[in-house]
Order: sequence, then structure tokens, then C-alpha cells
Amino acid sequence: MAQSSSKISTQKKIEMSSSGWTLKDHPKLPKGKPLAVVVLDGWGEANPNQYNCIHVAETPTLDSLKKGKPDKWRLIKAHGKAVGLPTDDDMGNSEVGHNALGAGRIFSQGAKLVDIALDTGKIFDGEGFKYIKQSFENGTLHLIGLLSDGGVHSRLDQLQLLLKGVGERGAKRIRVHVLTDGRDVLDGTSVNFLETLQKDLSKLNEKGIDAKVASGGGRMYVTMDRYENDWNVIKRGWDAQVLGEAPHKFKCPIEAVKKLRETPNTNDQYLPPFVIVDDSGKAVGPIVDGDAVVTFNFRADRMVMIAKALEYEKFDKFDRVRFPKIRYAGMLQYDGELKLPNQYLVSPPEIDRTYGEYLVNNGVRTFACSETVKFGHVTFFWNGNRSGYFNPKLEEYVEIPSDSGISFDVQPKMKALEIAQKAKEAILSRKFDEVRVNIPNGDMVGHTGNMKATIVACKTTDDAVKIILDAVEQVGGIFLLTADHGNAEDMVKRDKKGEPIFDKNGNVQILTSHTLQPVPVAIGGPGLAPGVKFRQDLAEPGLANVAATVINLHGFEAPSDYEPTLIDVA
Repeated sequence: MAQSSSKISTQKKIEMSSSGWTLKDHPKLPKGKPLAVVVLDGWGEANPNQYNCIHVAETPTLDSLKKGKPDKWRLIKAHGKAVGLPTDDDMGNSEVGHNALGAGRIFSQGAKLVDIALDTGKIFDGEGFKYIKQSFENGTLHLIGLLSDGGVHSRLDQLQLLLKGVGERGAKRIRVHVLTDGRDVLDGTSVNFLETLQKDLSKLNEKGIDAKVASGGGRMYVTMDRYENDWNVIKRGWDAQVLGEAPHKFKCPIEAVKKLRETPNTNDQYLPPFVIVDDSGKAVGPIVDGDAVVTFNFRADRMVMIAKALEYEKFDKFDRVRFPKIRYAGMLQYDGELKLPNQYLVSPPEIDRTYGEYLVNNGVRTFACSETVKFGHVTFFWNGNRSGYFNPKLEEYVEIPSDSGISFDVQPKMKALEIAQKAKEAILSRKFDEVRVNIPNGDMVGHTGNMKATIVACKTTDDAVKIILDAVEQVGGIFLLTADHGNAEDMVKRDKKGEPIFDKNGNVQILTSHTLQPVPVAIGGPGLAPGVKFRQDLAEPGLANVAATVINLHGFEAPSDYEPTLIDVA
């Protein structure tokens, strides 16, 4: 995994020079109690019904923990602003969730990172930009994304700054493939956005840069599908953007949008695909060998599918006709687990002073384990996007190989029991003060959309938790159990009223994505000091509050700038 450059902040320099890494002793909580930190991946809390696989599954161990509400079990936020995403309409994901769990503070993700990178110019100094710049001399730079100032998936001002920057840094030929909005902004505003964009492109033309809009279409009909719901949406975009083919051809993009909007029942969201052509009727900007492509949306969910089409050599979702040899980068990396795309313009947040680093510097011995698909989450992402150990003498990380070559619903038990067994051995060895694991079943099997398999996955998760908690009981230890985001608790698409959506054949439409649901956090074990209970004075705590809680359970006070602890001690 790539290690992000981590410059020491001024605040860190001050703290390190004055008191070093030493944590103060907690006035009421003892040290030396073994602590198991268990993360259930994709395990949210939702209303009990037939589509809630966690509810349907037999989960006696986790059900028993819920009986500790409110003192030993509660809910916390795992999406939106609680994990550094721009809005509370943004679903959490495993990467930002584990960042928050390990960092103890909320670091900007998504749009805020892009703003900083553009304002400072760092976006043009990174490896991703250097990569696409190799195509500037002889190729075309293509920019694909949502033309909007809605700030949910993209922002027009970011595109403007990107255009200005690439123009100043050698781009000779630029083509913009616009996706009209009308969902996060008022319908009809696409014309105004296009007029603004055209003015910017005209300024580039005046400087000798060949800059044009090459294609377009509505966001809900072209390119911006998500969760592999409808690959035809991606294909329409591919045909227009890569092949230069679409049912509608125009010489002017503003004329294109105005004309197409005159069609009955057509709006910005569902504008059909179009291409811009020259006087001879030839498309002005198909993507060809040697070109560079940037998808400039910062929000991930509706970029993953087009990213797969642009990057994967082996691809069977639709006939691409041709697969040009391009240099492709996302505005951000849209999927940390898939490393998709491989190149990106804006790096993950620079996270310093994670709780794991504090613990190591205070002599706390740590063991972390998961299987391959989530191993990086309890190590790399947990440690602030940092590879390797802080101190190999005090840490041990164990990766259990995930099943390969099959879908996770074929083997829904995955490696949960093996992870639990490794955790049990680590706990009983008494070599470690903290044993940290991720049990991935709820998320990875949930993503397949196979509800029967997901129910098995949830039961297996419960079985694994029991193994770990039994070990904690044997050594007189403590446990803290939580999740990184929701998934398995709601496996059906819903309308605005929250009712399940059915297709024309009467079949329920399966949801394979993460959710906006809160996640549980539970504490317990024979080593938990009497009088420890969850606070009730925190308005909307989130995953970032877990770090201070864990530090407290180890017998230390958390750093003053961490999000507040979840616990009180009577």
C-alpha cells in the first residue's frame, strides 16, 4: 500500500517538544487489562424486518450485548460529517471509517481535500498529475464529470481551477465531457453552467490551447450510475466519450442542451447522450490511444463504475468496442480496497498522531489481524494511511489470505472464524495489551446482494465474536466492539417514504451499497472497571470518539485535541 507523505504539523511539533508522546495516567482507570477491539465491517443498526439480514440471522452473542443499552451499548454515526465527508448525505466507507477510528479526530475527506490541493497548488505537484502530464505533448486531456455547483459530487469552481492549472502547465488539447445535474441543483441550471464553462474554454483558446466540450448527457442516464445497478448508463457514456458516438450530434454544447431539453419529459438529470461534431460531422473529442483522462468528481460512489471501464483491461460488463491505451487518474482514489483508480490527483488526508502510535510510544503491545480484503483497514488506514509498524518490537500484524477466484457469497463464512481464532490465541498468550480485528463478512457478502448468503455471513460474524469474547473472559480483559459503516442491516432499495421498491415483475430491488445507518458500539468484559458507562451528554458522537475511549480503557487520558471519549467513570 502506498504510504502518504506525512509532514509533522506545527501542533505536533509543539506537543512533541514539550511533553513527547507520553500520555497521562487516567485518574480512575487501571492499566494492564487486555483489550480486544473488534470492528464488524458493514454492520449498522436499522429497523427489524425481513430485509435486515442482521435481524434475520441468529446472533445471540451480539443480541446479548444490546441488552446493555444505554450504559454499555449505544449507537454512533459512521457517515457524512462524522467521518470527514462533505455532507450527511454521504455514506461512510471502510477507508474513512477506519481513518476516523484510528485517528481520534475528524480529518477532511473528499471535497475539502480537493479545495486544499487546488488552493495550495499541491494537486499539480503529485504523482497523479505527473502521470497524466506525460500525455500533454502529443495527446488530449479529457475531463469527465458532473457540471454543477451543488457540491455533492463535484463543484464547477474546482473544474475551473483545474482547467486553469492544466492550461498553465502544458496541456495543448483539452476536451470536457459534461454530465448535467438537476438533482443537487435546480433543473435547467445546466445551461448557465455550460455558458460559464464555455467562457473559460474560450480564454484557453485565446492562449493557443485547443479546448472544447466534446460530449454530454444527464447524470442519471449517462455515466454516473452506482453499485453496478445499470451498466447501460456507463455504456452510453463510454460510447459518447470514448467512441464519439451518440444518437444526438450538435456543433454547440449549449444548443445541444437547450434543444434536448425541449423534448417532452426530458430534464437535466435524464438528458440523452450527445456528442459535439465539427463541420464535417466528425466527433471533436473521442478518447484515443495516448490521451489522458481525469474524472473530476470528488465523491466516489458514482465514479467507481466508469473507473472500472477506463482502467480494467479485463472487463465484461459491456462491449467497449475498443479499449484505448490512456493515462487515467481520478480526482481522488474512489475505492481504497480495489485501489481504483491506481492514479489520482489528490492524496488521502495527512493524518498524524493516531492512537496506535500513542499506544506504542507508551509501551502498549498491539496485535492486529484480518483477512486480505480488510487487513489494510486495521493496519494501514487505522494508522493514518501509513504502511508498516510504528515499533516492530511492540506490534504484530497478521494477514489471513482471503478466498480468491470466487464471489464472497459462495463462501459467506469467509475467514471470520480463522480471524477469531488468531485473536483468541493472541489474547490467551498474554503477550499483547490490545488485540484488534476486523471481521469483514457483513460488508463483503452484503455487497453481493445475496441475502441468504448475507444471513449466513451475519451468523458467522456472531460466532466469531463469541470466540473472541470468551477469550477476553478467560484473561479478565475488556472488549470494545463497533463497526465502520452500515450494509447488511438493510438490503433493499427504498422510496422516499422508506418503503421497499419492486421491479415490474414484482421482485424486490436489492441494495448492495453501504447505508446511512448508525453503528453500534459496546463495551464490557470482567476487566472493565466498576462505574464505567457510556456518556449521555454527547449530542452526535461518531467513529472518531472511539479512539479516546480505547486510550481510556488502557488506563490513559487521551490527547486534548481528540474527539471526546464515549465513557464516564462514576
